[in-house]
Amino acid sequence: MANLFQTYSADFVNGFKYTLYASLLALVFSLIIGTLMAILQLSHNGIIRRLAKAYVAFFRNIPLLIIVMFFYVVAPMYFYSFDGFQAGTIGLTIYTSAFIAETVRSGIQTVPKGQTEAGLSSGFSYAETMRYIVLPQAFKIVIPPLGNQFINLIKNSSILAMVAGLDLMYQGDLIASNTFNTFDTYIIVGLFYLILTLPLSYLMNFLDKRWSKA
Repeated sequence: MANLFQTYSADFVNGFKYTLYASLLALVFSLIIGTLMAILQLSHNGIIRRLAKAYVAFFRNIPLLIIVMFFYVVAPMYFYSFDGFQAGTIGLTIYTSAFIAETVRSGIQTVPKGQTEAGLSSGFSYAETMRYIVLPQAFKIVIPPLGNQFINLIKNSSILAMVAGLDLMYQGDLIASNTFNTFDTYIIVGLFYLILTLPLSYLMNFLDKRWSKA
């Protein structure tokens, strides 16, 4: 295993960089989109509320691979040509945002309605009430499930390998096919994923414990 890593260290590290980059981009944008969709699902406007719920229901119930392949294969035929990395990252973002939306929505609904009423009666707009009063409390409540979504996002980033996204799994597949040493190759790939997921898991547990005492 050591010899394999030494020989292909540059490929493993390069794939790790692409996986990290895709995961960070998808994490940030899925959190933004998911939070927005969570708020819109609770909107008093019936049309907006139904559209947001349709978005969440649709993307939660179709395979991630279909979303990625849409941007990689279908979109270039009619709109814009995405490379594998772009298609995979966009698909990962949209897919994850639907799950984050449900997580954040449940957190918002857990916050007592009196908090919203207090904010509105104090002169805050609905958006300001959400931003400064409701969402901070909601995120404290949903830290554990939100952390699970982030970890799943990192693991799901391996979907980029299906569209030549240059990620860690893609590099692992190339190395395995060249060396026929699948066992050692995928052990190394798995260890690289642990480098990303374990610290994130500990961080979310730390935040959960700290904020639960606040």
